[in-house]
Amino acid sequence: TAPGRGEGACCIHRVLLCFLLGKLWETTAAQIRYSVPEELEKGSFLGDIAKDLGLEPRELSERGARVVSRGKKQNFAINIRTGSLIIRDRIDREELCAQSPQCLLNFNVLIEHKLKIYSVEVEITDINDNAPRFLAEEQELKISEITPPGSLHRLESAYDLDVGVNSLQGYELSPNPHFSLRVQSGDDGLKYPELVLEQAVDREEQAVHYLTLTALDGGEPIRSGTARIRVNVVDVNDNAPVFAQSVYSVSIPENVPQGTTLLTVNATDADEGINSQVRYFLVKIPGKNSEIFELNPVTGGLTTLKNLDYEDANFYMMEAEAKDGLGFKDRTKIHITVVDVNDNAPEVTITSVTSSIPENAPPGTVITLFHVHDRDSGKNGQVLCSIPDDLPFKLEKKVDNYHSLVTDRALDREQVSEYNITVTAVDFGSPPLSTDTHILLHVADINDNPPTFSQSAYSAYIQENNPRGTSICSLTAHDPDSQENALVTYSLVDSNLPLEAPPLSSYVSINSETGVLYALCSFDYEQSQELQLRVTARDSGDPPLSSNVSLTLFILDQNDNAPEILYPAFPTDGSSGVELAPRSAEPGYLVTKVVAVDADSGQNAWLSYHLLKATEPRLFSVGLHSGEIRTVRAFLDKDALKQNLLVAVTDNGEPPLSATISVTVAVADSIPEILSDLSSHPAPESQDDSLLTFYLVIAVAVVSCLFFTFIVLLLALRLRKWWMLQVVQSAADHVGGVSSSQFLGIDGVRAFLQTYSHEVSLTMDSRKSQLIFPQPNYADTLISQQSCEQKESPFPSQSLLQGKDDQAFFQVNFVL
Repeated sequence: TAPGRGEGACCIHRVLLCFLLGKLWETTAAQIRYSVPEELEKGSFLGDIAKDLGLEPRELSERGARVVSRGKKQNFAINIRTGSLIIRDRIDREELCAQSPQCLLNFNVLIEHKLKIYSVEVEITDINDNAPRFLAEEQELKISEITPPGSLHRLESAYDLDVGVNSLQGYELSPNPHFSLRVQSGDDGLKYPELVLEQAVDREEQAVHYLTLTALDGGEPIRSGTARIRVNVVDVNDNAPVFAQSVYSVSIPENVPQGTTLLTVNATDADEGINSQVRYFLVKIPGKNSEIFELNPVTGGLTTLKNLDYEDANFYMMEAEAKDGLGFKDRTKIHITVVDVNDNAPEVTITSVTSSIPENAPPGTVITLFHVHDRDSGKNGQVLCSIPDDLPFKLEKKVDNYHSLVTDRALDREQVSEYNITVTAVDFGSPPLSTDTHILLHVADINDNPPTFSQSAYSAYIQENNPRGTSICSLTAHDPDSQENALVTYSLVDSNLPLEAPPLSSYVSINSETGVLYALCSFDYEQSQELQLRVTARDSGDPPLSSNVSLTLFILDQNDNAPEILYPAFPTDGSSGVELAPRSAEPGYLVTKVVAVDADSGQNAWLSYHLLKATEPRLFSVGLHSGEIRTVRAFLDKDALKQNLLVAVTDNGEPPLSATISVTVAVADSIPEILSDLSSHPAPESQDDSLLTFYLVIAVAVVSCLFFTFIVLLLALRLRKWWMLQVVQSAADHVGGVSSSQFLGIDGVRAFLQTYSHEVSLTMDSRKSQLIFPQPNYADTLISQQSCEQKESPFPSQSLLQGKDDQAFFQVNFVL
């Protein structure tokens, strides 16, 4: 071994030695010892326990000091007022320790405030409170007359329950010329009286001799007991039985069955005949030996009458006597050693226990203090305590076989709210015996969990035009805590409403206990399609914990809006609108288009167009989804100049809603022709006359407006752009705020305005003005603001208008 390594090992050995000496010193220092004589009165002073524990008398009461006895009877108590240890009841040393040379009583003092245990040992000293006693007040002894002087005759011994100097010390015999007394001391220290024959007896002189045997102890004062001895002088028999052994010894386990023969004693007699017949008896002595063992008088077999128990007694000593027919006898000793077997399970005594502990208790919190004891001895009495490994607890060993159960890590009531802890105490016997002790521990709740919604976000749906107070949906948050910590209340936080909108409380409310959301108003899908809310769930703990969840409220559309017809617009001056169609129009010619929108959405906004009524039912058709009015066939001379059409627009809702529009179509190739046809057309009734007059006024107004517009445009070329913007603004106002480029509905349904383009030849002279419609050119065109902001003017320059023949051609766009 290297030098450095040897020095290090030496240092380690020294440290371990110091540690063991320190632990031994702590154990010795914790032991408190007193000595007290037996038979003291109840309440007698034993010792100043407060002083020996280093405490003031008042601290014993404040810290909950009490005596914890491991025995069946508690013999001592603590006087809390004086801090002294007193005797609780009269103590009889002989009852507790019998003949044991040293009588020690052990108990513990428990300080509950800090769960400290102190071991106390009290020695009970003997006083001379018992006098020597003989089992029989009269003993009978037979001596043959041929017995030679000097022969010894064993007498019955006295017994004294005291020990030491207070026990039996000697014997005295009353004076008699034939007998004297000799006292023998056995190996076990007991004194045995023997009668010595000093002079031969003569039966003819005296057949019976009466003696008095006195037993004396060594106490102060000396106590004594007497027995009367009757000596019968018999004749002839001169041989007594003799045992083969002076001592019979046997070791047996404590679990031998009742009635088992433990050993057999044997004695022989040298006489013949009846004098050689021997019978065996157990010498009666104090105690329970005669109740436990039985000696067969014929065979000498020693058997058990009861089951043996090592914990009650582990050693028995008795005497057997052999007698012949004439009463001669001999004695031998029997020693029985009881061997311990593991027949006692460990005993667990709960000293202090806590039934409930908060879940935030720190590791190391003491739950239970208990004591473990096994009545067996050796390895059979050594006990190991354990608990299941999967529990958040551990065992700590204290002094004098005390153990404490403490927390090993943090607890969580939401995972485990109650523990049924099984403490298993197992001894080291073979086979081992165990005892299970169940400790029920409740984990008290603290508010450490906020309420939790089952979803991260919620969505709900409600039909518009709902009644006030309608239940929309129910939100539920779960709190794993208990009692008040799990009582959840609900509230609304905010929404996506604009700042100028009414507060959220005017739209919805939530039941604070059930989480049911109610509508406080009737929703309108056309105003708002969804509402963003935040719901807060708050528990009632201290401090309270909360969580939020978002809720999107979707408002579902109902068919509560009828279609709105944007074109043709209803005249505001009381006249009827007129659409123009040239007589030369071919089948499929696009006369005009009915444009309508629906404020609803989805299938509630799907529009269909139907021709309800027409002057010539088979002349025109209406597109089912486009609303376009087209010619079915070419115009005939017999066809009326004015065609009245009644068009219905119906949505796809349930129930469907509809709107109707009356469209008047004038058939002519030129405006003068229209006017002349209208003036020459006979009026079948007054209503037709009024309509013809209305159409004539319309035609004159149209021609006048075109001429006036032409003059104004020539004078205001610089203001052309401004004028075009006004036209766009006017068109926008005419369609009620809907973009002139398109009308967009739900699900891709679109309504388009159409552009109809015609080349018009206007001839101006002093006699007439003629508007000529050449071959029509029609196309579906999407109008946009760009078409209204053309870079070049759609009208001819002034020089072109002032030609030689005073005739100009220009193109007029009719926007329908």
